[in-house]
Amino acid sequence: MPRLGSTLFLLAVLLATGAALEETVAGLKARLEGATPDERPELCVRIAQYQLRNADKFYIDGHIDDARAALNDIVSYSEKARDAAIVSKKHLKNVEIDARKISERLRDMKRTLAFEDQPPVEQAIRQLEDIRTELLREMFKKKDKK
Repeated sequence: MPRLGSTLFLLAVLLATGAALEETVAGLKARLEGATPDERPELCVRIAQYQLRNADKFYIDGHIDDARAALNDIVSYSEKARDAAIVSKKHLKNVEIDARKISERLRDMKRTLAFEDQPPVEQAIRQLEDIRTELLREMFKKKDKK
């Protein structure tokens, strides 16, 4: 019986800690302002991932305008992640992989939407594919010999 009590206490502490660690989009955006160039790609990707979840919820709840604003954030912060990764020459591969995963999730989401709600999602997918292409081009470009 004492073991059950300590196990439940430990579980409660872990859940409270997990909730405290989960940041809001606004908090991440605020952190991005003061982030170092090496931290920027990861923060931008996390914002895009949060906004992906928000867009899905908004579409499910019928809040189309909010969903479209979240889509704009997804693309905008994915572009910022790409730019920061290219400037820092780090995290290129991770940003590309995350952009691909977000793009795949958007494709899945698009299939569940009404026909008139699909074009903005399709445009976001195309923009993410362009971001991926630029990242891949940067990763595999030939180095100039000196």
